[in-house]
Amino acid sequence: MSTIHLHQRTGLTPEQYVQGLTDFGPGCSKLFGNSADAYLKVHRRGRTEADVTEGSGRIWERLHYDWSDLHRVVLTTTDSNVWGGASGHTYTFTGRPDGATDIDVVVVREGKNLKGRVLGFVLGTIGRSVLERAFENSVKAIEARNALYQNERSAA
Repeated sequence: MSTIHLHQRTGLTPEQYVQGLTDFGPGCSKLFGNSADAYLKVHRRGRTEADVTEGSGRIWERLHYDWSDLHRVVLTTTDSNVWGGASGHTYTFTGRPDGATDIDVVVVREGKNLKGRVLGFVLGTIGRSVLERAFENSVKAIEARNALYQNERSAA
């Protein structure tokens, strides 16, 4: 099992980041490069939770999203072709006095088969930088999208 801790600081509020994180519409892959639109399937969506299948590159997982607490969002893996056990993601948001938000993510990868165990090991060692870069890119993409929305609203 691999546990990976990631951190980013952003000008987004927790609500703005969660809005991007829980946008399961077309173009999701523009925000999250590890989530191809072809794999995306929303099974159920409520006001503060969702059941979604996502993935890329022949790796998929079904996740239960819970954003009932906007300072802590939990994605629990409920099914996958490689991940099992305690796999998932936990996002924690901390507001800063300067208006910025610290986002801390804990990614747990527990392989349920040989492929998953190998991938979990790789992610926990040399693959960590891939997850860091993907997380950084998602924060930048949500910041850019939010700036575009702000510009559109101010022009209207």
